[in-house]
Amino acid sequence: MRTPIDRPRLDCQAASPVAIKAMQALEQAANRLPLAPLLATLVKLRVSQLNGCAWSVDRYTRDSDWLGESERKLYAVAVWRESPLFDERERAALGWAETVTRIAHSHAPDADYAWLSAHFNECERVDLTLLISTVSSWNRLRISFGQSVE
Repeated sequence: MRTPIDRPRLDCQAASPVAIKAMQALEQAANRLPLAPLLATLVKLRVSQLNGCAWSVDRYTRDSDWLGESERKLYAVAVWRESPLFDERERAALGWAETVTRIAHSHAPDADYAWLSAHFNECERVDLTLLISTVSSWNRLRISFGQSVE
Protein backbone atom coordinates (compact mmCIF):
# COMPACT_ATOMS: atom_id res chain seq x y z
CA MET A 1 0.00 0.00 0.00
CA ARG A 2 1.30 3.41 -0.95
CA THR A 3 1.57 5.99 1.79
CA PRO A 4 1.44 9.74 1.23
CA ILE A 5 4.76 11.51 0.94
CA ASP A 6 4.94 14.06 3.75
CA ARG A 7 7.02 16.57 1.79
CA PRO A 8 8.03 17.08 -1.82
CA ARG A 9 11.11 15.13 -2.81
CA LEU A 10 12.34 17.89 -5.09
CA ASP A 11 11.24 20.98 -6.92
CA CYS A 12 11.03 19.91 -10.58
CA GLN A 13 11.04 23.49 -11.83
CA ALA A 14 14.22 24.33 -9.96
CA ALA A 15 15.92 21.03 -10.77
CA SER A 16 15.26 21.09 -14.52
CA PRO A 17 13.61 24.25 -15.80
CA VAL A 18 14.15 23.16 -19.41
CA ALA A 19 12.23 19.90 -18.89
CA ILE A 20 9.37 21.60 -17.07
CA LYS A 21 9.20 24.33 -19.69
CA ALA A 22 8.86 21.61 -22.35
CA MET A 23 6.06 19.94 -20.35
CA GLN A 24 4.32 23.27 -19.90
CA ALA A 25 4.52 23.93 -23.64
CA LEU A 26 3.03 20.49 -24.32
CA GLU A 27 0.23 21.11 -21.83
CA GLN A 28 -0.51 24.51 -23.36
CA ALA A 29 -0.69 22.91 -26.80
CA ALA A 30 -2.92 20.10 -25.50
CA ASN A 31 -5.21 22.65 -23.85
CA ARG A 32 -5.61 24.48 -27.18
CA LEU A 33 -6.77 21.37 -29.02
CA PRO A 34 -10.36 21.66 -30.25
CA LEU A 35 -11.83 19.25 -27.69
CA ALA A 36 -14.81 20.35 -25.61
CA PRO A 37 -13.39 21.73 -22.34
CA LEU A 38 -15.71 19.70 -20.12
CA LEU A 39 -15.03 16.46 -21.99
CA ALA A 40 -11.28 17.12 -21.81
CA THR A 41 -11.49 17.76 -18.07
CA LEU A 42 -13.48 14.57 -17.43
CA VAL A 43 -10.82 12.64 -19.33
CA LYS A 44 -8.03 14.36 -17.36
CA LEU A 45 -9.82 13.47 -14.13
CA ARG A 46 -10.20 9.79 -15.10
CA VAL A 47 -6.57 9.47 -16.19
CA SER A 48 -5.44 11.02 -12.91
CA GLN A 49 -7.68 8.67 -10.92
CA LEU A 50 -6.20 5.66 -12.72
CA ASN A 51 -2.66 6.89 -12.12
CA GLY A 52 -3.40 7.66 -8.45
CA CYS A 53 -2.35 11.31 -8.65
CA ALA A 54 -4.13 13.09 -5.79
CA TRP A 55 -2.83 16.52 -6.83
CA SER A 56 -4.30 16.17 -10.32
CA VAL A 57 -7.58 14.63 -9.17
CA ASP A 58 -8.02 17.64 -6.89
CA ARG A 59 -7.17 20.07 -9.70
CA TYR A 60 -9.40 18.52 -12.35
CA THR A 61 -12.30 18.16 -9.92
CA ARG A 62 -12.06 21.88 -9.23
CA ASP A 63 -11.74 22.60 -12.98
CA SER A 64 -14.87 20.53 -13.69
CA ASP A 65 -16.77 22.37 -11.01
CA TRP A 66 -15.66 25.69 -12.50
CA LEU A 67 -16.89 24.50 -15.91
CA GLY A 68 -20.31 23.84 -14.40
CA GLU A 69 -20.28 20.05 -14.09
CA SER A 70 -22.40 18.57 -11.32
CA GLU A 71 -20.79 17.00 -8.28
CA ARG A 72 -22.88 13.91 -8.93
CA LYS A 73 -21.30 13.39 -12.34
CA LEU A 74 -17.79 14.07 -11.00
CA TYR A 75 -18.26 11.41 -8.34
CA ALA A 76 -19.41 8.99 -11.03
CA VAL A 77 -16.31 9.39 -13.23
CA ALA A 78 -14.62 6.54 -11.34
CA VAL A 79 -17.59 4.26 -12.15
CA TRP A 80 -18.62 5.72 -15.50
CA ARG A 81 -19.35 2.30 -17.03
CA GLU A 82 -22.14 1.72 -14.49
CA SER A 83 -23.46 5.27 -14.47
CA PRO A 84 -26.27 6.61 -16.68
CA LEU A 85 -24.85 10.14 -16.40
CA PHE A 86 -22.49 9.92 -19.39
CA ASP A 87 -23.42 10.14 -23.04
CA GLU A 88 -21.92 7.81 -25.67
CA ARG A 89 -19.23 10.28 -26.73
CA GLU A 90 -18.12 10.74 -23.13
CA ARG A 91 -18.14 6.97 -22.63
CA ALA A 92 -15.97 6.44 -25.70
CA ALA A 93 -13.52 9.10 -24.49
CA LEU A 94 -13.37 7.69 -20.96
CA GLY A 95 -12.94 4.17 -22.33
CA TRP A 96 -10.08 5.34 -24.55
CA ALA A 97 -8.57 7.19 -21.58
CA GLU A 98 -8.48 3.92 -19.65
CA THR A 99 -7.07 2.00 -22.61
CA VAL A 100 -4.27 4.47 -23.26
CA THR A 101 -3.45 5.01 -19.58
CA ARG A 102 -3.16 1.23 -19.12
CA ILE A 103 -1.41 0.70 -22.47
CA ALA A 104 1.10 -1.82 -21.06
CA HIS A 105 -1.80 -4.12 -20.19
CA SER A 106 -4.45 -3.15 -22.72
CA HIS A 107 -2.33 -2.89 -25.90
CA ALA A 108 -5.12 -0.67 -27.30
CA PRO A 109 -7.35 -3.43 -28.70
CA ASP A 110 -9.24 -2.97 -31.96
CA ALA A 111 -12.61 -3.04 -30.17
CA ASP A 112 -11.66 -0.04 -28.03
CA TYR A 113 -10.35 1.83 -31.06
CA ALA A 114 -13.53 1.04 -33.02
CA TRP A 115 -15.65 2.45 -30.16
CA LEU A 116 -13.53 5.60 -30.14
CA SER A 117 -13.72 5.87 -33.95
CA ALA A 118 -17.50 5.69 -33.89
CA HIS A 119 -17.62 8.95 -31.90
CA PHE A 120 -14.47 10.89 -32.82
CA ASN A 121 -12.96 11.83 -36.16
CA GLU A 122 -9.29 11.18 -36.95
CA CYS A 123 -8.07 14.55 -35.71
CA GLU A 124 -10.05 14.24 -32.48
CA ARG A 125 -8.63 10.74 -31.88
CA VAL A 126 -5.09 12.06 -32.12
CA ASP A 127 -5.94 15.11 -29.97
CA LEU A 128 -7.59 12.99 -27.29
CA THR A 129 -4.66 10.56 -27.21
CA LEU A 130 -2.18 13.43 -26.88
CA LEU A 131 -4.25 14.89 -24.03
CA ILE A 132 -4.27 11.53 -22.22
CA SER A 133 -0.52 11.15 -22.68
CA THR A 134 0.18 14.66 -21.44
CA VAL A 135 -1.88 14.19 -18.28
CA SER A 136 -0.18 10.85 -17.62
CA SER A 137 3.23 12.51 -17.95
CA TRP A 138 2.29 15.20 -15.43
CA ASN A 139 0.86 12.53 -13.10
CA ARG A 140 4.13 10.62 -13.20
CA LEU A 141 6.17 13.73 -12.42
CA ARG A 142 3.88 14.77 -9.56
CA ILE A 143 3.74 11.31 -7.98
CA SER A 144 7.45 10.55 -8.45
CA PHE A 145 8.59 13.77 -6.84
CA GLY A 146 5.97 13.99 -4.12
CA GLN A 147 3.78 16.91 -5.13
CA SER A 148 0.87 16.84 -2.71
CA VAL A 149 -2.53 18.47 -2.52
CA GLU A 150 -2.45 21.80 -0.72
